[in-house]
Amino acid sequence: MISGTLAAAATPLAPGGGAVDEEGFRPLVDFLAAAGLDGLLALGTTGEGILLSVPERKRVTELFLETAAGRLAVAAHCGAQTTADTVALAAHAAQAGAAGVAVIAPPYFPLDDAALLTHFTAAAKACAPVPFYVYEFERTSGYAVPRHVIDELRSAAPNLAGMKVSDAPWERFRHYLIEGLDVFVGPESLIHQGIAGGAIGAVSALATAFPEFVLDAVRSRGPEATARVGELRAAIEGFPRHAALKHVLRARGVEINPDVRSPLRGLTDKERTRLDELLPAWLEAPVVR
Repeated sequence: MISGTLAAAATPLAPGGGAVDEEGFRPLVDFLAAAGLDGLLALGTTGEGILLSVPERKRVTELFLETAAGRLAVAAHCGAQTTADTVALAAHAAQAGAAGVAVIAPPYFPLDDAALLTHFTAAAKACAPVPFYVYEFERTSGYAVPRHVIDELRSAAPNLAGMKVSDAPWERFRHYLIEGLDVFVGPESLIHQGIAGGAIGAVSALATAFPEFVLDAVRSRGPEATARVGELRAAIEGFPRHAALKHVLRARGVEINPDVRSPLRGLTDKERTRLDELLPAWLEAPVVR
């Protein structure tokens, strides 16, 4: 089972963002492993997964598994618009050796309870016995997964292991701290409260570029460390997040192209300059031990 601090990993893309950059995975994984993280989630929101084709997503999962072998646990986000694509991705991730499979509720069409349960059950069965995680993110999917659907899924899918919950504020998050399920905190600003409430770790977008700070927040369980990463995440959100995180990685010496998959956009010259001005102060922030 996976636990601890996982980076919601960026996906290395070739110049222009139209193809996967296979050479970019090792430098990124080397950086994340050197920071002491416990694992990574491939192809989540930060990984631009929903914008990649099914063959691209399968290859990205393979590349993360190959480069992280023996160093980081790799979970794969396999949520897609259709059940058929979700099932294909989940089965592939399991066969490739992923430590876990996560699936978000399909966006665009707000599914009713029966449709959601059928969708998640099919995905969980496709990757069984690999641990399955529901990825709850109401703002991204467009609707929340009802708590009773999770309860029913526990009976329908014995490999349901837990959830990654990215909902905020706390009142929306705590609803999913379900006894017997491993819950990972998505919002960095909720790490302290989430772990105090029973979460077993965090899957963090910020950790793909600032892994040491998120790792400290999870391991120290301190409100100060959580406040620091919450403030840093809020600052990053002032930019196009995907491009900003890749820019920070490059500034920290990781050989990754800054490009993102359209319709996401890159940084303007002004945004790039402002990030470069802010980064030294961010990296000098004290780490609580």
